[in-house]
Parts: sequence; C-alpha cells; structure tokens
Amino acid sequence: MSGHSKWSQIKHKKALSDAQKSRHFAKLAGQIAVAARMKGSDPDSNPALRAVIEKAKEANMPADNIERAIKKGAGGGKEMLEEVLFEAYGPGGAAMLISGITDNKNRTAQEIKHILSEHGAKLAAPGSAKFLFQKTGDGWQTATLVAVDEKTKKDLMALFEALDENDGVQDVFTNADI
Repeated sequence: MSGHSKWSQIKHKKALSDAQKSRHFAKLAGQIAVAARMKGSDPDSNPALRAVIEKAKEANMPADNIERAIKKGAGGGKEMLEEVLFEAYGPGGAAMLISGITDNKNRTAQEIKHILSEHGAKLAAPGSAKFLFQKTGDGWQTATLVAVDEKTKKDLMALFEALDENDGVQDVFTNADI
C-alpha cells in the first residue's frame, strides 16, 4: 500500500521541523555576527554578544555554529553583515518596522519591497513610520495601537508569515491591534 510507510510520515514531519530550526538558527547566527562585529568577539566583555549566545543555547543551537558566527562577525568571514531597518505601511494603514541583518542592503530591500507589494503594502520613506514606535531593550514598541477589521488582520498575518520566511528579516513590529 502506497503512502502508508511510517518512515515516510516521519521523514516529512522531520523535514518541516528541520527547515524551521534552520531558519531560526540562521537568524540567531546573524544576530551573533552583528553583536561580535559591534563590540568584539569576547562574550565576557560584550554583553550584547553574551545575551545572543544565551538565546542561541536556549534554542539548542550547536556550539560550532555559534563559534562560526562569532568568527564571521569578528572578520573571519568575507562578507560583512549589517543591521537594517525598513519602514512600511501595510493593509489597513498599519505602520510596520522591519528589522533585519544582511550582507547586501540593496538585495534585501528589493526582496522586502517585492513581498510587501504582493500583500498590498508599501515601503515608506525613512522616518515616516518610525515616529510611531519607541525603542526598547527587546526591539520596538508602539505608543498607540490602531484597530483593524478581521480581513485586515488576515492580510497582515499573511504578510508577517511571508516576511518571516525571508532570511534577512529578524523581527516585524506593527501598531495594528492584532
């Protein structure tokens, strides 16, 4: 009987969980590399690096992946990673801040612009959405929430999922009340 193999079912489930883990590890590796580049590769003297390493260890990221990311950020890698922040307005006029880490700002900007346009959103000029948010220790927080209807919530959730699948995107913050 075709399709009834237990290994076949396990294989597909494992492939999905491995893909999610891989995306999460790639995001953590980017954060580690940026933290190492900013203030050095010694976790004892770099609290930002130490915090990201702790997050990676909580996610069961292998130690050799952490070391590779530190070396990459400290200059061991050929490409230099940098943090980027994009401002956008999504469905229903919801303001969004999209933070990411990339080795090529132009490529990442075009990828994000494409994703936004597919979901009825647009990149905004620098400063046009950022004023609605306040910088916190964990990222950005909105001062006021904007109420949105059910259709807009679904559209925003689809947009957030598409942005999350992009390797360059780390976090998405919005002022929509979801």
